[in-house]
Amino acid sequence: MIHKPSAGDASELKWFKSSYSDSSSGNDCIEFATTPGTVHVRDSKNASGPRFAVTPAAWADFVSYASTN
Repeated sequence: MIHKPSAGDASELKWFKSSYSDSSSGNDCIEFATTPGTVHVRDSKNASGPRFAVTPAAWADFVSYASTN
């Protein structure tokens, strides 16, 4: 995992919400944004709050794990 106090400037990133979110509130999910070497993750309820970034391989491992559990 790449740990930075601020994982990039949010205005420079294009954020996406999970298409699998089944919450009654559209704001109850994570959002992610990709760059060539990093996947940025934030809480959709607090878009200006803390974020973290991981490598694309780590993100792929997480998505694979999450989709089977």
